[in-house]
Amino acid sequence: QVQLVESGGGSVQAGGSLRLSCAAAGYIYSNYMGWFRQAPGKEREGVAAIYTGGGVIDYTYYPDSVKGRFTISQGNAKNTVYLQMNSLKPEDTAMYYCAAARASQLLSRRGMLDSNEYNYWGQGTQVTVSS
Repeated sequence: QVQLVESGGGSVQAGGSLRLSCAAAGYIYSNYMGWFRQAPGKEREGVAAIYTGGGVIDYTYYPDSVKGRFTISQGNAKNTVYLQMNSLKPEDTAMYYCAAARASQLLSRRGMLDSNEYNYWGQGTQVTVSS
């Protein structure tokens, strides 16, 4: 059974930074990977996604809430991604999940941040930002 394993969460003061890592434990074919978060009482939301299908496309997408503060990147190993989070705010506090998608066609920007498009999920890593 394939798992995605996240690491790097923790507690930080507002304005600080954290870097999350995600790697697949096992082989999967995916052409998108993303980071999602869910705070207590709120719906899961996508915060970053990247096209990992190869070729000349180097495509990332972020919602306005994190644009300019969060950066998703691929690792050298297949199905490895990172999320660099800078200028963290208390409202960024949530459980963060890594996900991988095996999309049959190119996803729209909205689709890249749609959890329904993703087939594989990690267990999550907690990020807590204090004011």
